[in-house]
Amino acid sequence: MARHSAPRSPRRPAARRALIALASAGAALTAGASAAHAETAAPLVDVPPLRSADLGDINPQSGVNALATSVGYATGTIAGLKPNPLAGTGTDPLNNGIGTTIADFKPLNTLALTGPIAQAPSFGAVPVVGQTLGLLTPKG
Repeated sequence: MARHSAPRSPRRPAARRALIALASAGAALTAGASAAHAETAAPLVDVPPLRSADLGDINPQSGVNALATSVGYATGTIAGLKPNPLAGTGTDPLNNGIGTTIADFKPLNTLALTGPIAQAPSFGAVPVVGQTLGLLTPKG
């Protein structure tokens, strides 16, 4: 038998309204009880009041030194990593290049950009990246 020809169940809007009213009343009572409980409950942890810090309590130079030292140690580790782990394999995506010649100008190709990264033994050997990492690495 198709669904459209199935006999309909009798509708009872009064019962549905009563159930909705009962659920709404239960939700309101629950919310009121939890709010009342939250107001009377003692705090779990006794936190002292926070005091405001003025610039007299802060040494900006120590913060800069700590940041520079931690960044330096992180970049020192990065400087030794290989930028192209696929270098020297048949699937090296940076070993592919495309070139063009326009009129009388010098020919252009992408190997000039990807070459230093493709053949570099570490990030520290890449021209601009290596110099930047050298500035961030702590001395001594």
